[in-house]
Amino acid sequence: MPHADTTGPLFAPTAQEIEATRLWQLLRSLRARGILPDGVTDAHALQRWSVQELEVFWAEVWRAADIMADGPGEPTAPWRTVLENGQAMRPPHRHGESWEGPRWFTGTRLNFAEHLLRTRDDTVALIAWNEGGEQSRMTYAELAVRVARCRAALEAAGVGEGDRVAGWMPNLPETVIVMLATASLGATWSSCSPDFGTKGVLDRFGQIAPTVLVAADGYWYAGKHVDCLPRLREIVASLPALRAVWVVPYTSAEPSLDGIVHAERFDHVLARYAQVHTPTFTRLPFDHPLYILYSSGTTGLPKCMVHGAGGTLLQHWKELALHTDVHASDVLFYFTTCGWMMWNWLVSGLALGSTVVLYDGSPMPPAEPSLLWRMAQQTGITVFGTSAKYLAMLEKEGIVPTEIADLSALHTILSTGSPLAAHSYDFVYRAIAPRVRLCSISGGTDIVSCFALGDPTGPVYRGELQLRGLGMAVEVYGEDGAPCRGEPGELVCTRPFPSMPVAFWNDPTGALYRAAYFEQIPGVWRHGDWAEITPHDGLIIHGRSDATLNPGGVRIGTAEIYRQVEQIPEIVESLVVEQTVGEAAGTDSRIVLFVRLRAGIPLGEALERVIRTRIREHTSPHHVPRVIVAVPDIPRTISGKITELAVREVIHGRPVRNVDALANPQALEHFRNRPELQ
Repeated sequence: MPHADTTGPLFAPTAQEIEATRLWQLLRSLRARGILPDGVTDAHALQRWSVQELEVFWAEVWRAADIMADGPGEPTAPWRTVLENGQAMRPPHRHGESWEGPRWFTGTRLNFAEHLLRTRDDTVALIAWNEGGEQSRMTYAELAVRVARCRAALEAAGVGEGDRVAGWMPNLPETVIVMLATASLGATWSSCSPDFGTKGVLDRFGQIAPTVLVAADGYWYAGKHVDCLPRLREIVASLPALRAVWVVPYTSAEPSLDGIVHAERFDHVLARYAQVHTPTFTRLPFDHPLYILYSSGTTGLPKCMVHGAGGTLLQHWKELALHTDVHASDVLFYFTTCGWMMWNWLVSGLALGSTVVLYDGSPMPPAEPSLLWRMAQQTGITVFGTSAKYLAMLEKEGIVPTEIADLSALHTILSTGSPLAAHSYDFVYRAIAPRVRLCSISGGTDIVSCFALGDPTGPVYRGELQLRGLGMAVEVYGEDGAPCRGEPGELVCTRPFPSMPVAFWNDPTGALYRAAYFEQIPGVWRHGDWAEITPHDGLIIHGRSDATLNPGGVRIGTAEIYRQVEQIPEIVESLVVEQTVGEAAGTDSRIVLFVRLRAGIPLGEALERVIRTRIREHTSPHHVPRVIVAVPDIPRTISGKITELAVREVIHGRPVRNVDALANPQALEHFRNRPELQ
């Protein structure tokens, strides 16, 4: 069955464009120095070589990124070993005084923030927008001064190496400042966006016991003001390890801090250190904890994933510089909240000296649904990052960005969060830019990076991710547990990589870590995606493997159905699950499709027939849902992803263990005790 149009590329770079890319320049340099074999002449061959020669490749990334570090070796190679204990794929784990599992760049000491602030001139570092338009600009020189003052304030609050600093923050410059200051002194940063409820925040921060909490007084979303202070009082009262609470006056000039223990205004805190102008950086081991990120938590308490400074730095530099071709002249944007790992990824653009655009608010505010494109024109965005859902909604709403804004500066569009449908590729080239490089990318919070990304030297094919990550031994395993091509299977990684979590929080034996990735298929990292390697050596993501459908023994990725259903004009969005039916568990199963329709449109026999016909003709008879049900809302996680697993539990009468992980938990009631499913 066809999954993507393979009749020809939608875009291909010119020879001149290829030769100007960082990836091509690295390939040419490696060839000139005799490091690459003669047959390595393109990005796909380079990727294959990079996983065969892991240590050589990652050492070359270190040099290309010009990493600043201390260590026992020579200045250009300051390590004892590039990769220790790396012969087998297993989780890193400290056992007493010894280290088990892979360990990268042993003996080196570096600082993450030092690399993001190596530019100190009047180049614009941050541009902040919200639904009201542009709010502020900050140069690298100004950012460095603010980070220096914030570090001084953190030290005065008693924060030291390994302490946790947490942000319950909108996507503001202040969030970046506190993160960089935290990293500069060797503390560990963790953040949630302010749309997390009290329990959602405490489920996360309550596990890591932060010393300092920074929060905004409120935020705007979809034209509405949300006051955060009542929830902040509850959160602070439940975090006994806090020594300081810094409140950013974002929506009010004089927010009331009454009843918030340890609270001060953030601007007043920084004002006490006006005499501090120069940031300082504490260099620490390569795997020193930098970030704590969280799983969605829909099946229990969120898992707390600890990411190391060196691995995050190297991986983000590789992905931004080589896969995305970001230069110091670029203006980089990704629509994200501070509760999604793409925020961490976006901010790493500072390491390349680029200008980073921060946006806070709805991607399609009611007053101006096309606001992000006006922002793109006014700020000169060259790399525009978004979600597959946003691109699909633009198309459904008839918004044509090229008719709204001058997007001549734009050279790359990135999409992640869910698989990008083939029709969205067509929409981008028709309605946004005919010569843009469209890169669907895929990875996750688990690795604070990507397994598959763009290739600035290669063509773009409809429905495909261009290139598996350099230095990432990504394969697809079939039912027999062997690598396969041209058919769907489990996405795995068979060799270590630097941005594997250094640990899970409160997991002293490593049991949670092993269970998350290594128990189902021993000896490889099982990521949980249902994927397929294409004839172009690209990748298609068919959905989450734990949400795949298996009616009649035919395994189907949910994305295959979404790609068809959501092109039907009457349907705003959809969700598909498999339902077990019959008196005994496992007796039979059927595909159930839930659809959210445009206002005023009923689900009748004619529309059901259109839905089933389209699915049958464009996929297979196995994909056709037995039952179609209209619902007014579809549940999502706080990071915006639809939650098939929660709906599957509800329709089978089983409890959803953690509804606080959902942005709209009330939506689950639309799926409970439906007569259509009896």
